[in-house]
Order: sequence, then structure tokens, then C-alpha cells
Amino acid sequence: MNEFPLPKLKRVLVFTLDNSRHALPLSVIDCVVRVVEITPLPKMPEFIRGVINLHGTVIPVIDLRKRLGLPWREMILDDRFIIARTAKRTVAIMADSVAGIYELPDKDLVSADKNFPFAEDIKGLAKLDDELILVYDLDQFLALDEETALTGELTEKTSWDREKIMEKPHVDEPEGTFHQS
Repeated sequence: MNEFPLPKLKRVLVFTLDNSRHALPLSVIDCVVRVVEITPLPKMPEFIRGVINLHGTVIPVIDLRKRLGLPWREMILDDRFIIARTAKRTVAIMADSVAGIYELPDKDLVSADKNFPFAEDIKGLAKLDDELILVYDLDQFLALDEETALTGELTEKTSWDREKIMEKPHVDEPEGTFHQS
């Protein structure tokens, strides 16, 4: 199998949606926290569920189920938010659970650039426990028009509705929280 183009991609955070496992490069992950109430915002791209208050910062929540065409479901207390960085902002990604951090050997990695150029959201493929896992490129999840809409709506909403959002329960690092060191 081919090696990923960047060495940092060899460490991934594996998470589940429904019964399938997915991954993000560990280099973009800030922390993993339990879910809190989401404040919905109108006029958002369909896969943005709303925003959360993370230590006083308003962060958009990405519902990968919607983005990946998986069936919608209600959030439950055992779900997690993966707090990660794109090139332009910090986002919270909804996950059913987090399996852990894995160091993947070169032989178990395939770069999407050369092998799957049509799959823009995918950074690569990883073989883990005889299963293939897609490693996503978080920056590709927000297309230019969606990023523009999100930026405009967040700027508008957070300026006039900040007090309402800040009144909602916020993430305060419950037990079992993961932080990237």
C-alpha cells in the first residue's frame, strides 16, 4: 500500500457512526468531549446542526451523518463531539463513539490523492483490524459556498444572539475527556 503524503497522518483518531468506523488525522484534533445541547441556527448548510458553547467560544457542529448520506438520528448522552481544526475555524464533529487513537504503519495506509482523486473529502484509506477505514480531510467538508454561508451566518448570529447561546450549558471538560498534547 502507498504511504500518506504527510507523516502526521499516520496517527488517527478513530470514531464510529452507526456501525462503521471512520477516522481523522490526529494532527487536527483538539479534544473529545461529551455532547451538550446544540443551538440551531437558520440558513445553515444542511449538515451544520447548529452551534455549541465551548469554554465561551461559539463553535459550529458538523453532522457527518448528513454529509455522508447516513440516516439521521437523535443525539444521545453517550455521543461525543470531536473538537477539531480546519484551516479556517474550529468545529465540533458529532460521533456515536470514539474508538481511540491509532498509530498506523506505512503498509496499512493508502493515499487518496493518487488512488481516489474523485473522492475530495477523503485524505486516505487505512487498514485497521482487517477493516478499511476512511480517513477524512476535514477542510474538504466545507465547500467554498458552504464556508461563506457559515461564516456569514455565524458572524450575524453570534453578534446579536451571543447572550442566548452563552446561557446554554457549555462544555466544561467532563471526566473521560481527551485532549491533544
